[in-house]
Amino acid sequence: MLGIIEEFLGYDRARVLCADGKTRLCRIPGRLRKRMWMRVGDIVLVAPWEFQYDKRGDIIYRYSSSEVQKLDKMGLLESLKAYLE
Repeated sequence: MLGIIEEFLGYDRARVLCADGKTRLCRIPGRLRKRMWMRVGDIVLVAPWEFQYDKRGDIIYRYSSSEVQKLDKMGLLESLKAYLE
């Protein structure tokens, strides 16, 4: 599920607005933490947890700017833009 990072909460956690309109508390795994920097406003791929599906998840990928442009051309960012306005 696509999402936008709203804020960082410390201890490798971030609040992410997801495409279904829900805000989830997401973990950033160590393999991503050490390889790439994340900023507020970045588009990320979120895997919601099986339990606490509406409240928590894991960030599994951060899209680069060229990948975000491709997602926008495909129309996949429309649901996120609707929740931001």
